[in-house]
Amino acid sequence: MSLRLLRVCELIKRELGTIVGREMKFEAPLVSIRAVDITPDLKQAHVAVSAIGTKWQKEQAIQQLTENRQHLQHELARRVILKYTPHLHFDLDESIERGTRVLSLLDEIESTLPPDEPSGGEDPEGLKG
Repeated sequence: MSLRLLRVCELIKRELGTIVGREMKFEAPLVSIRAVDITPDLKQAHVAVSAIGTKWQKEQAIQQLTENRQHLQHELARRVILKYTPHLHFDLDESIERGTRVLSLLDEIESTLPPDEPSGGEDPEGLKG
């Protein structure tokens, strides 16, 4: 991805985050814009949305964003001057939940190891030279 596209993605992410944070209320306790991926012609933008809450609250947040897509695009067009205002597509980003799940599994595995077993690259007897 070109530097220009990366800058446009970051700008759209920042502005959308501001608009969503100020103008919308959700059932979910926390909804944030995680990333924006825009096509090279700047006509389509996929917005990754992170939401904390129940599955229903997350679905409601995506539905609410989708229903308010035209208003969000209009506000975005007022704040970001581009030849085309991209058509927004909202997708739920569950990377935080997956990361949390991986960390909890690693903690669970670590807690099942006996305490006297060395883990990883430790050398308890100093045998390595």
